[in-house]
Amino acid sequence: MDARQALPLTLLKFVVKWTIVSSIVGLLTGSISAFFLTSLDWVTTTRMSFPWLLWLLPIGGGIVSYTYMKVGGSAGKGNNLIIEQIHTGNGAVPLRMAPLVLFGTLTTHLFGGSAGREGTAIQMGGSLSEWIGKLLRLSPLDRKIILMCGISSGFGAIFGTPLAGTIFGLEILAIGAVSYEALFPCFIASYVGHLVTTAWGIEHIHYEMGAIPALDWFFIVKLIAASILFGLAAYLFIRLTSGLKALFSKWFPNPVLKSMIGGFIIIALVYALGTRNYLGLGIPLIQQSFQEAVSPLVFLLKTIFTSITLGTGFQGGEVTPLFVIGSTLGSALAGLFAVSVPFLSAIGFVSVFSGAAKTPLACFIMGIELFGSEGAVYLFIGCLISFIFSGRAGIYEAQKKN
Repeated sequence: MDARQALPLTLLKFVVKWTIVSSIVGLLTGSISAFFLTSLDWVTTTRMSFPWLLWLLPIGGGIVSYTYMKVGGSAGKGNNLIIEQIHTGNGAVPLRMAPLVLFGTLTTHLFGGSAGREGTAIQMGGSLSEWIGKLLRLSPLDRKIILMCGISSGFGAIFGTPLAGTIFGLEILAIGAVSYEALFPCFIASYVGHLVTTAWGIEHIHYEMGAIPALDWFFIVKLIAASILFGLAAYLFIRLTSGLKALFSKWFPNPVLKSMIGGFIIIALVYALGTRNYLGLGIPLIQQSFQEAVSPLVFLLKTIFTSITLGTGFQGGEVTPLFVIGSTLGSALAGLFAVSVPFLSAIGFVSVFSGAAKTPLACFIMGIELFGSEGAVYLFIGCLISFIFSGRAGIYEAQKKN
């Protein structure tokens, strides 16, 4: 067989192999993501029905930290462990990461911590895909690809954005670089994960961007100015969260005590401000930001609540709080820049995430999946400018910086 005949056969084997393997990853990740989202809705409703649960936040945080300290091992590194494993292949992503992060995140949200959900999905997807890779006895290179599939399927399933999930699994590895070797496997995993989650009856919240402004230079200048502020908001979140992690770890070396102190600080902030709006995911704040202009303090307070929660060792992701920060900042800036509130909220929604996660392409595609292609030019400008002005570091420490 000559080279011309071997190439199509090799390609066919690759497609068949990764269609099967990626579909398995998507099936498992989509199913556990559906369970997680259903459970998250339940704990959120329970917390809102029983406000006194907030007083148990220090105890809940302490229990989660103690559990990680005793049985977590390397799983305590979270998303960064998965990214490191893809880069080096020297370690392993333990299967226990999935139940641990599920338990930890649900506990955080049950008692009122301010955190997200994508980190949980990524870690569950990563640990399950690593387990599948071991069962199938995949090569070291293929095990890296299947881990990327786990990231993509978790992201696509949680947010209902399979195309963004595909690119996120590729783009998260290194700032300013995208590895396309795993593009096809990640797409299959992400899309199957999304379909499975939907088949389990999960419905994602949709937001309307509203009327799309006409394209002119004056409007572009205003959009660039707003996007710079989105990038600075991302920078603030990154620096505050990492700074608080370092500070609290120095002051309270014991992880259990650190989380308990964090819980007490959150309780004190709630009663000092007289509101519980900044607890949990913050979805009501996003919905409000698309309907009316909100106070410029909202994005700042959500930043503080989330940075304290994550900085003191509670489990959960950063992305949904970043959506809150971006959409509420955009809503607050709409009057200043004389633009539509839902329009600038939508731009902020994806742009702050772009700056913080250092994944501008995935965020741009997410914007199109969520808000439609009519505003694609504006979404791209927002994600790009925010990415540029948010500094070199991101929320994922293991990302390679080119």
